Amino acid sequence: MNFARQLLDKLSVYLPMIVMALLASGSWWLVRSAPELLTPSANKAVREEPDYRLENFTVKSFDVSGRMTREVSGDKAQHYPASETLDIEQIRIYAENETGKILNARSRQGLATDDGKQVTLIGDASAIRQAFDTSPQLDLRGQRLVALPDDDRVVSSDPVQITRDRDVFTAQTMDFNTNTGEYLLKGRVQGTLNRKP
Repeated sequence: MNFARQLLDKLSVYLPMIVMALLASGSWWLVRSAPELLTPSANKAVREEPDYRLENFTVKSFDVSGRMTREVSGDKAQHYPASETLDIEQIRIYAENETGKILNARSRQGLATDDGKQVTLIGDASAIRQAFDTSPQLDLRGQRLVALPDDDRVVSSDPVQITRDRDVFTAQTMDFNTNTGEYLLKGRVQGTLNRKP
């Protein structure tokens, strides 16, 4: 009985170390059995192919009062998650700001970002701001126009042609404010001003 008591006293001294060793080996076994739980998911490859497609579609945006501010239509579209863009064939855009100024744009192809902050019009691109109050109609044409709806701007780093009423201007680059009607032309700028009837 004395021997059993001495053995129990010695075991109680080493018992915490034995328990810790069992817990450590159990943790080691768990980590080795499930390594995929510890690998970060940030290394996952983003899909290169489209994740969805649309045909003959229209997307409308509204402001807080319920007034339609923008409408984007197209014949076909494919969304690419890798670039976070929507590639649209035969894109058509209608936009109206809070002052009632209307802009219609179209091109053979369009690339729209997921956040809607930029739409690039490619191939026979045109953007027409309708006449408003005393401002005449403005017609912007080029092979590549970039619409920035939140900033009320249409920009181009490619050659453009602007027709204002009967006046025609050409330039290498353009920055057009659709709200004020002002445009900044750079590069080789040429203009033809016609007398009003």
